[in-house]
Amino acid sequence: MTSILTYTFKNLPSTSKWALQSLRPLSCSSQLRAAPAAQNKSKKTLAKPNIRNIVVVDGVRIPFLQSGTSYKDLMPHDLARAALSGLLHRTNVPKDVVDYIIFGTVIQEVKTSNVAREAALGAGFSDRTPAHTVTMACISANQAMTTGIGLIASGQYDVVVAGGVELMSDVPIRHSRKMRKMMLELNKAKTLGQRLSLISKFRLNFLSPELPAVAEFSTSETMGHSADRLAAAFAVSRLDQDEYALRSHSLAKKAQDEGLLSDVVPFKVPGKDTVTKDNGIRPSSLEQMAKLRPAFIKPYGTVTAANSSFLTDGASAMLIMAEEKALAMGFKPKAYLRDFVYVSQDPKDQLLLGPTYATPKVLEKAGLTMNDIDAFEFHEAFSGQILANFKAMDSDWFAQNYMGRKTKVGSPPLEKFNNWGGSLSLGHPFGATGCRLVMAAANRLRKEGGQYGLVAACAAGGQGHAMIVEAYPK
Repeated sequence: MTSILTYTFKNLPSTSKWALQSLRPLSCSSQLRAAPAAQNKSKKTLAKPNIRNIVVVDGVRIPFLQSGTSYKDLMPHDLARAALSGLLHRTNVPKDVVDYIIFGTVIQEVKTSNVAREAALGAGFSDRTPAHTVTMACISANQAMTTGIGLIASGQYDVVVAGGVELMSDVPIRHSRKMRKMMLELNKAKTLGQRLSLISKFRLNFLSPELPAVAEFSTSETMGHSADRLAAAFAVSRLDQDEYALRSHSLAKKAQDEGLLSDVVPFKVPGKDTVTKDNGIRPSSLEQMAKLRPAFIKPYGTVTAANSSFLTDGASAMLIMAEEKALAMGFKPKAYLRDFVYVSQDPKDQLLLGPTYATPKVLEKAGLTMNDIDAFEFHEAFSGQILANFKAMDSDWFAQNYMGRKTKVGSPPLEKFNNWGGSLSLGHPFGATGCRLVMAAANRLRKEGGQYGLVAACAAGGQGHAMIVEAYPK
């Protein structure tokens, strides 16, 4: 498929031309102003008859930090507990009102495999409040949210807290399988002779550690390598990717300086100072970025550390309610959570194209078009991934040959896209990003006066997610 895509998309309008029109001006400070406020045209609401309206009251996250920094001595449940505590403080919701808690995570700490439960207990929730943990790679928090939506929509519960957490500073490193097998057998051995017999089989290579896999299990390919191939297939240049990454960092810095990242709550790290802001935002220059070597396909690859998301520690949490419950309690919701979809594709050649497949499906489900969307919030795993999705979404050929669709959905207008930065700059704690995306969309709609937001993300395994967020009337 890669060779077919490469041939076809190199014969489409060039990415460099698109970049000249759309990205290069944004690298100039004069073009980094916030997008003008959307004009609310009183579009139709997406409420459906006989289905409960589900709202997000508010959502928070502790600052997203580069792994190996201030959170490195903590455990995942410490971060999740801080996010839950921040949510309680922000909303003042009584703990006993919360019916259920769901958290997403990817690389699980074996001591706290149900991190949602441990974090909830640590944050002071009742031991009678159920909690469970889900995992779906980079859309784990999305799965936590939509699971909560399902529980409320079905009438089982009225109030759910959904969130996510990831701690990349301390990942589980196992003994080799041979060593694990020997240790388990030694534990079962009943006599000294049996133990000595087992020990005699020991070899030094048994001590080789087994690190968490950063590659796809089904293909044995790392996501960065796949991103590099995807960028090449869609003729996305190194310059295009660096320009987009610079845009992300510049917009994130601007949003941070202007206090727009209102979902961030301070976290007093035990034994250390209070952390108040994300620490991965690093606007650079195209000249400096061009000096970096390829990170995955060497020496000719185009994906580098500068145009990739970085390993991140962080946690997020959202208060989701049935609308009638929220209003009865005196809350002013921020947004409705409307239609959503999950998609899956070929994990080899379409690993990162989740947004391309999910976007038209969720729009059709909601009865909307791209023109109806006021704020787009897509997960930025890599610059090349974002730009390749843009080209795929804007291609009739791709829609017809790979998606079984008659026409393209179209690419998002850049002036509505990730205007406060994205995962490239803000960070990407695997299990927590979904909540950040939804809250960014909700907060942008309130700030910019728009009505509909579209959230989308890719995930390992060739999966993806998209959701429509509707602003709550002021």
